[in-house]
Amino acid sequence: MSLTLKPQVHVRAKISSVGAYVPPRLLTNADLEKMVETNDQWIVERTGIRERHIVDKGVGTSDLAVEAAKRCLAARGIEATELEVIIVATVTPDMLFPATACLVQDKLGAKGAWGFDLSAACSGFPYALQVGAKLVESGMHKKVMVIGADVMSSIIDYTDRATCVIFGDGAGAVLLEPCEKGEVGLIDYWHEIDGSGASALNMPGGGSLHPSTAETVAAKMHYVHQDGQAVYKFAVRKMAEAAETVLTRNGVTGKDLSCFIPHQANKRIILSTAERLGMPEECVVINIDRYGNTTAATIPMAMQTALEDGRLKKGDLVLLASVGAGFTVGSTLLQWEI
Repeated sequence: MSLTLKPQVHVRAKISSVGAYVPPRLLTNADLEKMVETNDQWIVERTGIRERHIVDKGVGTSDLAVEAAKRCLAARGIEATELEVIIVATVTPDMLFPATACLVQDKLGAKGAWGFDLSAACSGFPYALQVGAKLVESGMHKKVMVIGADVMSSIIDYTDRATCVIFGDGAGAVLLEPCEKGEVGLIDYWHEIDGSGASALNMPGGGSLHPSTAETVAAKMHYVHQDGQAVYKFAVRKMAEAAETVLTRNGVTGKDLSCFIPHQANKRIILSTAERLGMPEECVVINIDRYGNTTAATIPMAMQTALEDGRLKKGDLVLLASVGAGFTVGSTLLQWEI
């Protein structure tokens, strides 16, 4: 018996559309002043955050992801039935299983698509972006939806001022398609994990090590736990290193970039990285003041902000960079093709 094998066509992948969504409810610094011992000046000076969006009860990550995906599809002018793969980057799935991607596929009506969730915390989107890109570059798929979405308010202790001021809820989505003639798309990436930092930022309860019990709930093990100083020191160093690594490997400097779209964890970390790259602040996309840290959603949401502000045009050289729990580190160099 002989098999007729499908030829593997190696092409480059590009981002062809973007969509983002945040729930309407606002949680401002003034609101937090009434909940914990903090104040607006302290939060702004240390994080750059002024407000964040929070879901209402009964709204899950899949709901935000679907809204972002709908906006992404509308911007491209295609139907959900054209999607072949859906990848959802999240650390706050609706439930442990089934995957949030399954729920998104059903709610979108993306009949025939397959997909899965990817967990890499704040680096989830750039990791999922590369996985999706490789599916396109293999020649096997032509329309891959990559979504970063998190409902961080579901795992935040609003009596812990060290974490409750930082996080918000939101979702962002991009569509990956093959480049057309003359387009460049996604150029290169550099990723790294360092599990020795796992204890510095985690949610200890609810997994196989510490299954949910009355004791784990009482011990607040189902909330985010963070060693802020350890995370900050690692992020300042590694976000810049990740960015420099992918730029150097491609013979590019910060001055060659049109736009830097970093993970929105802390304004000081963002500006420190930009300074090390030699990039002026006007080339850096910062929207953390409006949304806080939405974990896997920050980078695609920042892409949408850049588009709305007219800061992205076809042919621009763009850098993405992130650091997250794990620790996870990632950077991506691409040419904007929208």
